[in-house]
Amino acid sequence: MVPVMHVKEKLQALLNQLNTVIVGKSAQVSDCVACLLAGGHLLIEDVPGVGKTTLAHALSRSFGLQFSRVQFTADLMPSDLSGVSIYERQKESFVFHPGPMFAQVLLADEINRASPKTQSALLEAMEEKQVTIEGQTRPLPLPFFVIATQNPQDQLGTYALPESQLDRFHMRISLGYPDRAAERELLRGADRREMLDVLPARLAPHELLELQQLVQQVHAAEPLLNYLQDLLAATRSGRWFLQGLSPRAGIAIMRAAKAQAFLSGRDYVAPDDIAAILPQTAAHRLIPVSDAGRGAVGQVRAMLDAVPLP
Repeated sequence: MVPVMHVKEKLQALLNQLNTVIVGKSAQVSDCVACLLAGGHLLIEDVPGVGKTTLAHALSRSFGLQFSRVQFTADLMPSDLSGVSIYERQKESFVFHPGPMFAQVLLADEINRASPKTQSALLEAMEEKQVTIEGQTRPLPLPFFVIATQNPQDQLGTYALPESQLDRFHMRISLGYPDRAAERELLRGADRREMLDVLPARLAPHELLELQQLVQQVHAAEPLLNYLQDLLAATRSGRWFLQGLSPRAGIAIMRAAKAQAFLSGRDYVAPDDIAAILPQTAAHRLIPVSDAGRGAVGQVRAMLDAVPLP
């Protein structure tokens, strides 16, 4: 068990390490760590070249997780992810050769460049932590995370992710361009790929599983639950969005809020925790009725301002 007194120090060291690689994006880095502490999958959406893949590499290395990367392309097949059975003459039988999905972190790079059929191959893995291949169910390593990167949908050669797939991602974040000071540090500093090669693990996989258990023990009071239900009801009212959030989305929001509180060193969830993570956990699941140019994230923030705090 991770000693409670060392939890805060370990997490702070992990955050500090990630912030040396991804410069000037401490809020997004904190969201990513909260997502993994909550046991969720992460979608990073932005234009090429802003550090999406580097962030995914840095997260897996810092958490000490077995890592596998797949470049999603239009000709990628589901078996390229899950693996295949090959007949071996010496054994006179078919032997299963696991694919890159059998890792603790699967980086699905540019996930929306693959066909919908291949994207759907991830659904069972993301939800059940297992895959069914040739009629046999095979468990995936624990912990298991999918960290996917996605280019904007208006770029050539991309397929929109289906709603059922988006709903499996606990959070969606966007890095955006760095500010001038951060970009100057990138221009002056070491190559990020070289930094990744020497990045030490700040946690072991079993420690991460223990931290996830501690996150689930964070207390949520009845007024806080009422506030979350008020927000869920607001998404379903028809005023803000075409369709409201599902109960599964509500559970995801609560888990993310608990992780946010845990990262802040508290054993209880505050309304500010929900407000801080709601755009990242809800916006990719919602379609605005009329966003007045704000987009889904801006619409979620506008709804937050309209729902009274407990």
